[in-house]
This record gives sequence, structure tokens and C-alpha cells, in this order.
Amino acid sequence: MLTKLQAKVFFLGGTAVFFGIFLVLSFDTHLKVPDQTREKDITPAVSAGKRIWEQNNCMGCHTLFGEGAYYAPELTKVVERRGKDWIRVFIKDPQAMFPGQRKMVKYNFSEQDIENVIAFLDWCGKVDLNGFPADPPLRQALQTIGTPVAASSGPAPLKKPVPAVFTTASCIGCHQIQGQGGAAGALIGAPPLDDVFRRYDREKLITWVKDPQKIKPGTKMPSLYGVAVNDAQLNEIADYLMSLNPAVAAPTVPAPVSTPAPAPATQPK
Repeated sequence: MLTKLQAKVFFLGGTAVFFGIFLVLSFDTHLKVPDQTREKDITPAVSAGKRIWEQNNCMGCHTLFGEGAYYAPELTKVVERRGKDWIRVFIKDPQAMFPGQRKMVKYNFSEQDIENVIAFLDWCGKVDLNGFPADPPLRQALQTIGTPVAASSGPAPLKKPVPAVFTTASCIGCHQIQGQGGAAGALIGAPPLDDVFRRYDREKLITWVKDPQKIKPGTKMPSLYGVAVNDAQLNEIADYLMSLNPAVAAPTVPAPVSTPAPAPATQPK
């Protein structure tokens, strides 16, 4: 049993020790804050994007850093998941990309406003949040089993540089192709495009990209035609995907026919 004096000393001493530990840890945390929050990367565009975020009450639907409503997707890592080009096209007109599927408001932001919002979201995604938001537990498993290329019969698709249109039209925000993109593919069921030539011919592929909802109502494939893809780009996409077919891209060249050497001329005796 402690005496009253010993209990008092124990209580005050313990309080002092733990208060000192609290001060040390708080000081250490404050030293790390600039690096963890990437303070040096807070540009005027990032600040302007944050003001737009607040003025339009984006947190009334979305969460950011785990704070906000849970009605719409969490956006802390949205730039990593979707890519800047996809976000740029989507903010301009959410309904154009997903007719009848999105309740996102069309804010009619200026081009600069959109770039500022993207800069803010990009900064948010690079803040060190000690592992938040965590990767979905099934992502790795889905990515492992969700790529049919390895199981497909026939020769593997050729490795060819991916045209810029696949980035500007945000295709690789969902689909993986030639080892690029596909961050959201396993989660939303977007298949890799390396062997799409085995499933579609050129005309069917063009028809699908033009109006995916008409062919498959309820599909998560957005309507990019007329929004992010014009006729020339549509043909470029189709031509590239069809060119990945080794049978078409690398036709068999007949072996040259060897010609016997002429017999030496008979020398007169």
C-alpha cells in the first residue's frame, strides 16, 4: 500500500513523464508536417483549386482525406486512379461521358478552374497519410486473375508504343494496354486491350466506342465519342488495336528462293 505522500508523488511524477512524452511527440510531428503534406508543392493553382472545392461544397457528396459525405466516390487518390486527362474530360460534362448514370453537377467551370481543381486533387493524392486510403484488399487478386491475355490462345500481342490518343481520351485510366494504365480496370471490370482484336473486328470496335450504352445498356464504359474522341481519333484507336494482332501486323514473308550458281565455263585445251 502506498502512503498518501507516495501516491501523490506517483501521480504527479507519472503525469509529468507522460506530459513530457506528449510534448516530444507533438514537437516531432510538427517537424514532419511540412514533408508529409508536401508544403513546398502548394502552388497558387493548388490553393485556387482548394477554394473552388470549398465554394462548391464538393464535400457535400465526396470525401477527401476521409472527411465529407459518402454519397460519391472518395477522391484522395483520384488522380492516381483515373489520371488527369480522364478527370479533365469528366468535370467538363459528367453526363456526356456517362449518360443517365451520373448525378455529378455540371458546373461549367472555365478551363483554368478545371486545371486548378486537378492541381488540388493531385496535391491531395501525394500527401503522406500513413497508408490512407488503403488499397482494396481484392485489388491484387483481381489484377492477377483479371488479365485474360496470358490465358488467351495464340501468339502474344506485339509490343508497340501506345499512341497519345489513349491518354488524351482517358482510355488508359481504366484499361491496361501494353503495360500502361489500367489503375481502375480490376475494380470496375474494364478488360485489358492488348488482345481486343480476338474479340472484335474493326467495325464492331468502332461501333462499341461510339455508343457503348446502345450495345450493352448499363455498361460502365463511358460515351467518349463526341466528348473526348473525334472521328479521326476513333479510327486511330481502332487501327492501333487491330495492329496488335501479330497475324496482321507481321505477315509471313516468303523465304527467298535460292538460285544455283552457274557452272564454270569450260576452258579450251
